[in-house]
Amino acid sequence: LPDMTDKLKEAFRGKYGQMPLFFACAPGRVNLIGEHIDYCGYAVLPMAIEQNILAAVSVSDSKTIQLANTEPKYKDFTVSVDGIFIDRENPQWHYYFLCGVRGIQEHLSLSSLAGMCCMVDGTIPASSGLSSSSALVCCAGLVTMEANQKPLSKVTLAETCAKCERYIGTEGGGMDQSISFLAEEGTAKLIEFNPLRATDVRLPDGAVFVIANCCVEMNKAASSHFNMRVVECRIATKMLAKARGLDWSHLLKLGDLQKELQVSLEQMLELVEEVLHPEPYSRDEICKTLGISTEQLCEDILSANTQHATDFKLYQRARHVYGEAARVLQFKAVCDSSPANAVTQLGDLMNRSHASCRDLYECSCPELDQLVDTCLQAGAVGSRLTGAGWGGCTVSMVPGERLDSFLQTVREHYYVPDARRSALEKQSLFVTRPGGGAAIFIEE
Repeated sequence: LPDMTDKLKEAFRGKYGQMPLFFACAPGRVNLIGEHIDYCGYAVLPMAIEQNILAAVSVSDSKTIQLANTEPKYKDFTVSVDGIFIDRENPQWHYYFLCGVRGIQEHLSLSSLAGMCCMVDGTIPASSGLSSSSALVCCAGLVTMEANQKPLSKVTLAETCAKCERYIGTEGGGMDQSISFLAEEGTAKLIEFNPLRATDVRLPDGAVFVIANCCVEMNKAASSHFNMRVVECRIATKMLAKARGLDWSHLLKLGDLQKELQVSLEQMLELVEEVLHPEPYSRDEICKTLGISTEQLCEDILSANTQHATDFKLYQRARHVYGEAARVLQFKAVCDSSPANAVTQLGDLMNRSHASCRDLYECSCPELDQLVDTCLQAGAVGSRLTGAGWGGCTVSMVPGERLDSFLQTVREHYYVPDARRSALEKQSLFVTRPGGGAAIFIEE
């Protein structure tokens, strides 16, 4: 990090006329498999990437938090420590930072906060599905902990930062914040929830992971696609629970339903086939089945930005979640037993994951599908969207000996023919290795 901290130190001094007291960094991540299932209670399999969010910080008794960014399009912002407000109608960069500040403040029950000057720099492309926003929240949480001198464990930081991103309206499941804090260099992680834990997953030798950005941006907080999927999974949980004679009112996650029924993922898939129909459900049908009013549906089940929704694809969403949860466990089992054809088996699981994201969860887009096809034709054994989808990045597993021809083919077929993509190609196509987690550096 020395190059980045030196550049940031100069920018900080230029802005605030003093030197920073410490630096905090939080990495982005690539999810290898397990998309849209963390908020359903299921394990996921990400690794941290070397691209990160870095903040330089000084502490004062000024009672204000001053935020600046090395990227001029992200404007300066100053707020009183007693007047922190997050506008979820307007998801600007500084509100993500303030999510982390407020989350740590509430977790520690701090009546007041230290004043801070912060300068933020980042190498994670924004709205790309590599967790730039969650890394910013995690970095801010770490900054707030350090500035107020209240040490917290990595697990506590991860859990707190996962909860506080909801201040901006994103009802995520905690994968992004967990890997940002719990990552270790050289290994991917199986991340499980309730309780939060991370297990090393050794990736096979002989293959590398390549990230490619389709160059369509997707901001989760600025659109309702993401929360719509959270809500569809929540309703599917309740409808399945009702069909099995359970008290559905307290059940929110497809994973909790499986725990309650004490059956396998295969049996959950059978239950989905038996109970749910592939045609979309109307509000009316949901309310009738659950015996609730439209008002109760809106107040107790829908999120703020899905109040307008009229059709719910419960069958497709539940089938994806239970199938994807099984693929994550299969992926880890292959990594653990490392058979001779491990690379082929893992590639196949990645391909099936993308097909499920595209066809059942409908979180892909034409550009992502085109890029996945290009990557497979270029020699990847597996390729899939990563992150929330609807834009952002693919991750491909490429045998080491095919890497150079793979990169050249993807460049020629996806980036070069399009002027906008071509201009973005340098930061859009890169090999990645499992990186380390969030950290604090004290300025000597």
